[in-house]
Amino acid sequence: MAVGVGMPERWAFALGAALGWVGGSVLRIRRADVDRNLELAFPEEGPVRRRRMARASYAHLGREAVSTLRVSSRGPEEVVARTVMVGFDAFRSALAEGKGVILLTGHLGNWEVGGAAFSARGLPVDAVAKGMANPRFEAVLSALRSRVGVRLIDLADATHEGLRSLREGHVLGLIADQNARDQGIFVPFFGTEAATFRGPALLALRSGAPIFLGVSLREPGLPARYRVTIRRIVFAPSGDLETDVRALTATHTAALERAIRAAPEQYLWQHRRWKTRPPGEGDG
Repeated sequence: MAVGVGMPERWAFALGAALGWVGGSVLRIRRADVDRNLELAFPEEGPVRRRRMARASYAHLGREAVSTLRVSSRGPEEVVARTVMVGFDAFRSALAEGKGVILLTGHLGNWEVGGAAFSARGLPVDAVAKGMANPRFEAVLSALRSRVGVRLIDLADATHEGLRSLREGHVLGLIADQNARDQGIFVPFFGTEAATFRGPALLALRSGAPIFLGVSLREPGLPARYRVTIRRIVFAPSGDLETDVRALTATHTAALERAIRAAPEQYLWQHRRWKTRPPGEGDG
């Protein structure tokens, strides 16, 4: 049985938070990366405040892993019951225009429950997903996504399949805050250049599909509930593709940064977001 699925909710989440704490404070898994990322993102905060953010981030990660298993395994009705949508009417109106919609998110709050909140409400959702190092965990997560109606697109097929998804009038879900390495372009993220995938902007510009940022933040208290906030990324193209790709990428990255600043304890600081550096700087 998956961790925490058969327990009372309070106990399950306490266990998940405890496992997260062990990972960050005892085993110190990627703790050096977390501390370095928080210092880079919040230089104005003191070390005590940043340590609190780090501990909260690990606890949140463990708790949300349990929540994802519990909520998704119970199907679409449970997802709907656990989520409140803010800005959903405007999103549905944009989807009704027939060009599809690009839905961006980041590793903030519970992005799995957030994506499921759209498909559970009857919208066709295709999510671009990168393969995981642990095939057993990937199989479990893929099954959960399918259970709530999310169709997966492999990252290697993102451009071709993404355009087809949009032509079919679907919601195309993309994670927008991964280190893109040599495939990306550099735009500011918390004041430091970060290698960012150009795909979301390129797909939006080529297809004419509107682009939205969706963020699913966990609300305080029990039972676990999530506020899914959806905001359109407003952008006026200049007509020069390369200029527009860079500008739109910077715009949606800045929008995600603002969302993270509002709830830094719910962000995945364990990711080596700034590892790839611009030419001449070397890798961090």
